Amino acid sequence: MLERFVRDVLNEKPNYVIILGGSNDLGWGFDPATIANNLTSMYDTALSRGIRPVSCSVPSILGFDELIPARLHLNTLIRVEAERRKMPFMDLFTETADPHSNRLLDDYSADGLHLTPKGYQRVAQYIFDKWLKQVLEQHM
Repeated sequence: MLERFVRDVLNEKPNYVIILGGSNDLGWGFDPATIANNLTSMYDTALSRGIRPVSCSVPSILGFDELIPARLHLNTLIRVEAERRKMPFMDLFTETADPHSNRLLDDYSADGLHLTPKGYQRVAQYIFDKWLKQVLEQHM
């Protein structure tokens, strides 16, 4: 994702970019701090080009409880960096996880990792309600 950022984002010159990344890296055993550094590099690069980034926490997983603490750690780092840069932060973990177990809700995943259409619909509605609706109203 970091390697594709110039081609996929910067060259397109958007006003905003929603950045959701790190789930695969966590699965491959990368340290949350390393992943957060890569994400903040993208945030800072976007900001330096006049593109406003929107940070997202990684959603939870189901059936791999031992991997949930690393997700929570990464999400804390993402939130802190978003607050430091005064960027919007979309908490997709909380929006898609069972509040008691922190596991991804069954309705939102068929394989324990990837979101179902219902899961993506929940994420889209949350991002719209929490952030995009306000952006659109400002431009009307």
